Amino acid sequence: MKQNIFIMGLLIIAQSAIAQSPCSTPEFRQFDFWVGEWEAFGPKGNKSGDSKITVILDSCVILEEWTGTSNQGFAYKGKSFNAYNVATKQWQQTWTDNTGNTTEFLRGEGSDGKIIYYADRVTDAKGNIFKRRLTFTKLDTNKVRQFGEKSDDDGKTWKTEYDLEYRRIK
Repeated sequence: MKQNIFIMGLLIIAQSAIAQSPCSTPEFRQFDFWVGEWEAFGPKGNKSGDSKITVILDSCVILEEWTGTSNQGFAYKGKSFNAYNVATKQWQQTWTDNTGNTTEFLRGEGSDGKIIYYADRVTDAKGNIFKRRLTFTKLDTNKVRQFGEKSDDDGKTWKTEYDLEYRRIK
């Protein structure tokens, strides 16, 4: 009887610890290098936009809030929700923007300093189907590279969609 009570007590303590911080394992922290406020620049040094990255929902989700530089009075805006999926043991991202587009990256590989996302089936406005790959690489504490690619031939070859360097606002 005493042994059963002891075991039940341990289970309650373990459940309480999990309930308080379910997203505290190292996998959930692999993308923390992106958290902060950033200015993003293209390869030629032109500013592309600003991005605020925060940790939300009890440290389970990384939220990106993007505002592009104004182009003829229109400011492109979007948000991404990034999370480690414990069931699939992969990172996932859902991106949505103010033009009505959404991309779901349902596969993602993570390590300290690098996250690679894959969207296996993306459909453009004309109905064409293609793949996307999105790579985030920590360059140093104050710089992150975001590299977007597209494949029209099922991943045999990739074309650059964009290449941004995020610079931390100090």
